[in-house]
Amino acid sequence: MNKKLTYTAVSAVLLMVIAGCGEKPAASPDANADQGNNSVVSAAGGNSANSGGEVVTPSIAPPAEATPAPTATAKPTEPAKQSQDIEVYYTDPQQMDLIAAKGTISFASETEKYREAFKTLQSSSNTEQVPLWSGIELKSLDFKDGQIVMDIHKPDEAQLGAGGESLAISALAKTFFQFEEVKSVELLVDGEQVESLMGHVDLEHPLTRENSGL
Repeated sequence: MNKKLTYTAVSAVLLMVIAGCGEKPAASPDANADQGNNSVVSAAGGNSANSGGEVVTPSIAPPAEATPAPTATAKPTEPAKQSQDIEVYYTDPQQMDLIAAKGTISFASETEKYREAFKTLQSSSNTEQVPLWSGIELKSLDFKDGQIVMDIHKPDEAQLGAGGESLAISALAKTFFQFEEVKSVELLVDGEQVESLMGHVDLEHPLTRENSGL
């Protein structure tokens, strides 16, 4: 009877030992939490590891270069104009003689000076001083090496008689030759040299002080 109880007790102990060895210990919650935290820290770090274990450094775009602001282009300075008092020549209402008058011109270059001087021959505010070059169109005027080369167009209404033609040429010569630097005047009509300006008086090519009687 005692032996039977003893065998029964030993058998129960062996079964308990075998059952205890078969159970696996469960992972503690704290250990799992620590592993999760380690994963978060690894992902938030500056460098990350790929599947091969290599460290990948994130690329940084270079800063954009600043575009220089366009610089303003300085405008060329226009030459200052100057004024000069000159002698201007007209005729009387009967076209008997030349009448000298005072005029003022403004210019910024030599060429402009002679253009303005010619303009004074084309108009007058005094009824007793009749312009002899009224109605004449100045097509071009250049000055080089002491010579004025001017090209005009003469409409029919600007035609004068023999006396008026002679006075007109004298008025032109006296007006231009008052400038010491002017040595000669080449007068063209529609780009050509003509024997006579209006068909009555010979026209010299070029006009000079000598052949103009000055």
